[in-house]
Amino acid sequence: MLSSRRAFITGAFAILAGCGFAPVYGPDGRGAKLRGQIEFFEPGDRNAFALVSQLENRLGRTESPVYQLSVSIALSTDGLAVTSDQATTRFNVIGTARYALRDLDDKLLTDGTVKSFTGYSTTGTTVATQAAERDAYDRLMTALADQIVTRLIAASDGF
Repeated sequence: MLSSRRAFITGAFAILAGCGFAPVYGPDGRGAKLRGQIEFFEPGDRNAFALVSQLENRLGRTESPVYQLSVSIALSTDGLAVTSDQATTRFNVIGTARYALRDLDDKLLTDGTVKSFTGYSTTGTTVATQAAERDAYDRLMTALADQIVTRLIAASDGF
């Protein structure tokens, strides 16, 4: 049983290697090409700071940048659950991030827009509600950063 699993896994990797599969963060992967090469935009508020932190976690900080990434964030909130006395007990936070990656000569390499949402409940105490709201915004910035990194890696073959 164990040898048949090993044979299956080995065969699967052989098939993937034959079709050009390579780990993104491997030595010759697309992710390694961007790691530590991007200068991120200067965050202007708590949400932008959280987004930059997540981007740095995934792509690394740089001492000598090759690329510059700018991001503009648009946020909105929608009330979802409303009680009979008109109190909103659940909110959705919707975020859109428009990004542009440029080289140091200001040539546009890739750009795009990503969008995500998350929610939080207001049924607890005031402190619990404030913590839930902050956490929702942090989760949203993580989701937006993940999408931006995925798209940057996918586009990195072209530059």
